Amino acid sequence: MGLTGVPDDHVATIVTTLEMTQRPALRAMPEAPLRLVRWPLPKPGKYRALFARVGAPWLWFSRLAMDEAALTAIIHDARVQVFAAVDRAGVEVGMLELDFRTPGACEIGYFALVPELAGRGHGRWLMAQALAHGWTKEVSRVWLHTCTLDHPSALNFYRAQGFVATKRTVETFPDPRLLGLLPGDAAPQVPLLTRSR
Repeated sequence: MGLTGVPDDHVATIVTTLEMTQRPALRAMPEAPLRLVRWPLPKPGKYRALFARVGAPWLWFSRLAMDEAALTAIIHDARVQVFAAVDRAGVEVGMLELDFRTPGACEIGYFALVPELAGRGHGRWLMAQALAHGWTKEVSRVWLHTCTLDHPSALNFYRAQGFVATKRTVETFPDPRLLGLLPGDAAPQVPLLTRSR
């Protein structure tokens, strides 16, 4: 066994790919005081704001680093479905992104609620929505990935929903807080080793 060094201005994580290859049995939709709203052609600024809100605690940054044309090409693609989870006051408190660009498959590209909603059962509601929208008649595989930077319960949650882990990889990337993509106090559970480059 050995340890692999990671530069101080980078972050490393273990990524687990999970999949579901059989449509789950029909079950009642869990109750939640939320509703799912489709964003057919989201404005990049609005999309990024929600992405950062739900993802900053877990160092999500990929869509923040994209230039506007590249981001728009994805989120306006007819094969990509973007949804916001909205509370009773109309505030966006979660996001779901389903990617059908690979024939026969649906990738749950992004799935998150604001941290304040953790542990209240809303994740089960959002996953039920994801599976209801993802399992179209053309789909034979629904898949996603999670990593060790995500919520500590994420992997077990996905497995409890019927996903099976199929692969692990290691990802390293420049710390998005040092790049100015996320504030320095984002994800305090991940030590920020270098304050400036």
